[in-house]
This record gives sequence, structure tokens and C-alpha cells, in this order.
Amino acid sequence: MLRKIIRIDKEKCDGCGLCVPACAEGALQIVNGKAHLVKESYCDGLGDCLGECPQGAISMEEREADPFDEAAVAEQAKRSAATAGCPGMAAMSFSKTASPPAAADADQPSMLEQWPVQLHLVNPQAPYWHQADVLVAASCAPVALGSFQERLLRGRRIVIACPKLDRTEGYVEKLTAILKRNQVASITVAHMEVPCCSGLVAMVEKALADCGKIIPYRRVKVGIQGRILEEK
Repeated sequence: MLRKIIRIDKEKCDGCGLCVPACAEGALQIVNGKAHLVKESYCDGLGDCLGECPQGAISMEEREADPFDEAAVAEQAKRSAATAGCPGMAAMSFSKTASPPAAADADQPSMLEQWPVQLHLVNPQAPYWHQADVLVAASCAPVALGSFQERLLRGRRIVIACPKLDRTEGYVEKLTAILKRNQVASITVAHMEVPCCSGLVAMVEKALADCGKIIPYRRVKVGIQGRILEEK
């Protein structure tokens, strides 16, 4: 049938994933780093995802397409909500309780309270952001700082990113969405002392400026030899 349906420009799409949670029908997934329409029959043609794409990669067109299948969409939406496009993107929250020190040869308990952690993969609408203290960490920081989990991660929800090596298009928009859509209690950015890592600070501060809220903010500089050099 001739009807309105979305069109994805693969050249413009950077795989940020903001469109996935914006589609209530679960019609979109990230496949091989690009947004992908799962099935034509899952798209209702209303275009709720259009405003979520920072690259302008999604548009609406009128063409021959399979009719919208509401019953199939109901099942797909349940699956999509659980996986957010792939198993590695499924939003999970963990409950942490105090535990006695582990034996020397045992695994140390992790302070991580949610999954996923990579900024490309997190869902801005995941429930674990509500009233959370958020930590935005450079990818190198947990490796450089031996006390990272105890000093910075404990009690916080985390995203990690590398401003030098990641494809950072859409990062500011995703951070802004996390801050704007949730009652975030505070935000901390942990960055390395190397100059390229200042890009992570700039992204967080731009998101803070764009979210329209006043949120307590802390900046932590980590040295490459494993010490915290500065806190502001």
C-alpha cells in the first residue's frame, strides 16, 4: 500500500541510538553501527523518531510499503524494550549491598550498578537515571586510577567515552537527553590529564548548558600515574 514511512540515510547516521528508544513501536534497531528499520509493518509513519536524530539522518517519505501491523508491533515493542536494539544495550540495574572483604584469591566485588556503560549504548530513558548521581568517565580513567571504583564509581551510575577515539557525534545530545529527561541528582566528569581528554569535559559542560537545569557538577582530573590531580 502507498503510505508514509521513515527513511534512514545511512551516510548521515552515526549510530548514536537516540532514535531507538524514541520509537514506541520498537521498529528501530542499531545494526552494524547504523539505525535500521526492523520491518516496514512495525513503522506507523508518525515520525516520533525524527526529532531525536542529531544528524538529520531520518526523514519521512511516501512510498509503497507493507501496512502497519498493530498486533505484531505489540510483541516487537516488548522485545525492543527489553533489549534496546541488541543484548549488549539492554538496560539493567543491580542492587549493591555491603559485603565483607573478599579473600585474597577471590574476585573483588564490583561497584557497578547498571549496564550498559558505553555512551553510544546507554538509553537516556533507562529508569536507573532517576535521582542518580551520574559519573561520566574517560575510558582510560578506570585503568589509570586504582581506587576508581571506591572513590568515584561507588553509588553512581556511569557512562564511559573517549573524546579522541570514539565517534563522538551525538554524544552531547545524548548526555543532554539524560539530564533533561531525568531528575539527575549530580554529575561528575572524570577525565585524564592528557590534553585530548579536555574534549570530554567540554561535552559534559555543553550538555549541562543545554539541558535547561541547574545540576551540581564536579570535575576530577586523573593523572596517568594513577593519582587524582585536581577536583573542582
